[in-house]
Amino acid sequence: MADALESQARALLTAKAVRARAGQMLELGLAGGLTYFTVDLDRIDGVAEAVLAVTRRAYPTLDIPFHARWRHFVLGGVDRWARLADAGCWPDRAARARAEFDVAIVSVLLDAGAGAAWRYRDAVTGEAIGRSEGLAIASLDMFARGLFSRDARAPFRADAEVLERLHLASLTSAFQVTDANPLLGLEGRTDLLRRLGRQVSEHADVFGLHDTPRPGGLFDHIAAQAIGGTVAAPAILSAVLNQLGPIWPSRLALAGVPLGDCWRHPAIKADDGTAGLVPLHKLSQWLSYSLIEPLQRAGLEVTDIDGLTGLAEYRNGGLFVDHEVLRLRDAADAEREHEVDSLLVVEWRALTVALLDRLAELVRAKLGRTPETLPLASILEGGTWAAGRAIAFTRRPDGSPPLKVISDGTVF
Repeated sequence: MADALESQARALLTAKAVRARAGQMLELGLAGGLTYFTVDLDRIDGVAEAVLAVTRRAYPTLDIPFHARWRHFVLGGVDRWARLADAGCWPDRAARARAEFDVAIVSVLLDAGAGAAWRYRDAVTGEAIGRSEGLAIASLDMFARGLFSRDARAPFRADAEVLERLHLASLTSAFQVTDANPLLGLEGRTDLLRRLGRQVSEHADVFGLHDTPRPGGLFDHIAAQAIGGTVAAPAILSAVLNQLGPIWPSRLALAGVPLGDCWRHPAIKADDGTAGLVPLHKLSQWLSYSLIEPLQRAGLEVTDIDGLTGLAEYRNGGLFVDHEVLRLRDAADAEREHEVDSLLVVEWRALTVALLDRLAELVRAKLGRTPETLPLASILEGGTWAAGRAIAFTRRPDGSPPLKVISDGTVF
């Protein structure tokens, strides 16, 4: 019985489970069976047109890269990471891939909502950058300075022993946080990196195959599973969730398996121990998208990109609320603050994942593309995230999301 329950728990650590449960939530919404939202699919064509408009502006040739952390390392047309990495001296492609896994994992774990007020002043351009882009450049600067390295002569690495001992004051300073420049969830982010360090230290058999333990060792773990030089994108997520799952703050667990970004909603049905559970795995999927390109640069082929799902975060979710595909049953909920585990937020996030699949089909149909020639990862980049931000700024001066979620810096 315990083994069966553990298998059921592990099944929630997949993109397939995210897609299935989100689809169930959308069917409930379309049937009028949700507590907090109604769904108007007649308005989704307008969302597709908005997504196409921002996509064509950003990528006129429609040659769209994946939605990944690497996009945020480009500032003023300069790819900061590529410039650093191309100037580096790497003994082989795997060494660069480990460094890229290091910076991607650390940077994505630091990338939860920053809040509308926070800004990072870039030393190169003098520009004050907010939100995800600011968090990205700040984290890249930390990495390039060797903040996470145990060896000052080799800054481009994140060592488990350094992450374990990371001080809140170090991140406070590195993020330029002051009373006048507050960053949401700073303690949560610091704790997450410490947990990362402990997990990596304790599992050298995974993270230390070809080096001392470091998050970048996950590259070797994934590469070792390649079949004929090929890795499926859902296998990347599986490695991320199973190897990094224990770093998340204590949330739900089943049969001793931490479920990560997974929440309860009583309307979700299943005929086993996972009834009422809604996996979303936003940061882990964002990270998985961000690990595709390092694997490709190392010579591996990554298949089944669309095996991953859309991201249950506030830009994609806000896109559907602001375009009124999703409507609150009680308009006053737009003014209230909501905990991340509230039924309202769980409904919103799951509906977002399912609607992104519907939206992707529409966008491809309008462009005459297929999932192979325009994967969901590119539609997110083109795309839904930018369109969500664009409409947010037309609706609210500070570009904040349409719903207020209390963030601890570890969800979105």
